[in-house]
Amino acid sequence: MVHLLGRSSLLRSGLFRLRIQPRFFCAAQRSRCPDTTQETNMIRSRTQIKRVLCVAEKNDAAKGISEIMSSGRARRREGMSKFNKIYEYEYFLFGQNVTVTMTSVSGHLLALEFKAPFQKWHSCNPVMLFDAEVEKYCPDNMIPIKRTLEKEVRQCQALVIWTDCDREGENIGYEVIDVCKAVKPNLQVFRAKFSEITPASIRRACETLTEPDANISDAVDVRQELDLRIGASFTRFQTLRLQKIFPESLANQLVSYGSCQFPTLGFVVERFKAIKAFIPETFYKIKVLHTIEDDTVEFSWKRNRLFNHTCCLVLYQICMEDPIATVTSVTSKPKSKWRPLPLDTVELEKLASRKLRINAKETMKIAEKLYTQGFISYPRTETNIFPANLVLAPLVEQQTHSSTWGTFAQRVLDQPGGPNPRQGKKSDQAHPPIHPTKYSSSLQVGWRELKYFFMNGKHHYFNINCLLPFQGNETVVDIDIAQEKFSTSGLMIIARNYLDVYPYDKWNAKVIPVYEEDSQFQPSAIEMVDGQTSPPQLLTEADLISLMEKHGIGTDATHAEHIETIKSRMYVGLTTDQRFLPGELGMGLVEGYNSMGYEMSKPNLRSELEADLKLVSEGRKDKRGVLQHHIQKYKTVFIESVRKAKKLDEALSAYLGAALEIPEAQQQDLEMPLPVRKCPNCGRDMVLKRKREGSSKFLTCVGYPACKTAVWFPDMVLDVSRDESICPTCQPSPVHM
Repeated sequence: MVHLLGRSSLLRSGLFRLRIQPRFFCAAQRSRCPDTTQETNMIRSRTQIKRVLCVAEKNDAAKGISEIMSSGRARRREGMSKFNKIYEYEYFLFGQNVTVTMTSVSGHLLALEFKAPFQKWHSCNPVMLFDAEVEKYCPDNMIPIKRTLEKEVRQCQALVIWTDCDREGENIGYEVIDVCKAVKPNLQVFRAKFSEITPASIRRACETLTEPDANISDAVDVRQELDLRIGASFTRFQTLRLQKIFPESLANQLVSYGSCQFPTLGFVVERFKAIKAFIPETFYKIKVLHTIEDDTVEFSWKRNRLFNHTCCLVLYQICMEDPIATVTSVTSKPKSKWRPLPLDTVELEKLASRKLRINAKETMKIAEKLYTQGFISYPRTETNIFPANLVLAPLVEQQTHSSTWGTFAQRVLDQPGGPNPRQGKKSDQAHPPIHPTKYSSSLQVGWRELKYFFMNGKHHYFNINCLLPFQGNETVVDIDIAQEKFSTSGLMIIARNYLDVYPYDKWNAKVIPVYEEDSQFQPSAIEMVDGQTSPPQLLTEADLISLMEKHGIGTDATHAEHIETIKSRMYVGLTTDQRFLPGELGMGLVEGYNSMGYEMSKPNLRSELEADLKLVSEGRKDKRGVLQHHIQKYKTVFIESVRKAKKLDEALSAYLGAALEIPEAQQQDLEMPLPVRKCPNCGRDMVLKRKREGSSKFLTCVGYPACKTAVWFPDMVLDVSRDESICPTCQPSPVHM
């Protein structure tokens, strides 16, 4: 509502409001809501299926699956996309021989965008993007794939989705269904569930075809729409404002915002600030050295350390008055080190980052390549428990030909009971832990892929062995000097077991002399030493992934993407030892938003969304309810952020230099006023603006200077403001008054 405050009257004018209704998309709605009659008829009509269209997520996957299903006899032909081939062969399916046409997409076939005119950056106030209509469309580079599907499906009676069995894969599957059912509404649709491209897995998938899961796809629809609305609104607001405020630093800089990337940046900034705020403290401790022949043993003080110099000095002097050590106890006990748990995606990314110096993005790229070539199982999994129905012995047997670990693989097979994996506690109920599925002495990949494969193979096969863990015997010796307690320990190795061949864990022996209880000896030296506490280190990629997983930021499939985004936006950089260091822009953004009172760099907002998405995928929450809840929540935060935008300017000026002084007459251009009504001449929005001279306001079309429509208020009007009230009289559209 626009309020006109005058000396004696309240003026009304026809001020129209743009009605915007969000659109919710449901790919292939008929297939999502089948009735029982339709389902029964579909089962009865399976015998009428003569040709089946199968669609995989990538061409490599389509090729690998086709080679297995056709026993290498598939006929290849070109589709309308040169990157996505078509494979044809005969296969026994639905109790009969059918002709299979296998092709692929290249990830998502459809994209989500705002309807015109909201795609243009200057088309509206960014807050309107929370309510603007959106639509799915096929990008230009995907149109050849879409046309291939439309052409091929005309000859088919059934569609089998072979996309990856995760959230994104399910959503891509529904995009394929949407395109195909637009051509052939009565098409029967099936879903193949598999975790690896191996003969056994593919055959099992063909024998257990099921229906696509609409709930899983819905979760992706919600995530996509929220990411678009939140990201576009904040990114436009930040970029358009900050480019004007800091033209020298940000004139051509896209200042993006994402509800996952910002908390990810927040972790980096928080650690950096903790280091900067750290004040080292001096501590003191006593250490005892005992040399026998050429071996020197160091005994550690049971008090560890003291921060009071005088107290430590007094205790040290007491020890020096009677520097005879009495052995109070000698204890020996078995010591073991457990094998690593089976690999899930997060642990894989962390292990590759720490041990191979391969970042998460590259790790997943390599994993995807090895998966589509059939060398490893599906690499996006939260599971670290091997299912009981997964027979491991044949997988191990394939590796006996390896010159690297073949002998060890044979030892695993020769053990009573065969492979016996250590089990974790996590399962996504979709995929097993990541493991090699076949062995090849001539792996057609680069050196990074080879290192990755060896790491994965070693981790897996040395996990599932049934040998005992590393076994040793630890001896602990406690001594007393003037009633101060000290101790040391030694380790004798009994059996290295998996450590013989797994280079990523180490545990070395430590030999100490033989001590007898109640015996005494003269220490070689008793020293009082000092030191300083150390600040925490900057985050490594493995540390950052751990924090993202702990706080529910993104998923195992998206961690790498979010990290890459904050790097590419120059919000963070990497030190020479591959640790994350926040950039000036990243620091300023986080501090600016935090100063507003909304801790947008904290994980709370996004982690709640991720939890809701999980509930949607499980069918426990309604898609529309979750979508509207989070749209309103982020919209409220956005409006407050715009209102307090000067705090963002102030925070960034500490890093980018003084903010440019914007004349008061131009300040309204930064404030991005909300629309009041539609222009009666051109149909664009009309907004309130302040006159360049004086403080009075007027209503003008955003199409100026092309459209010069304006409403000038009389001099008696002292002030004009807009609220959300709607005029009950003005027609044809609702109007803000």
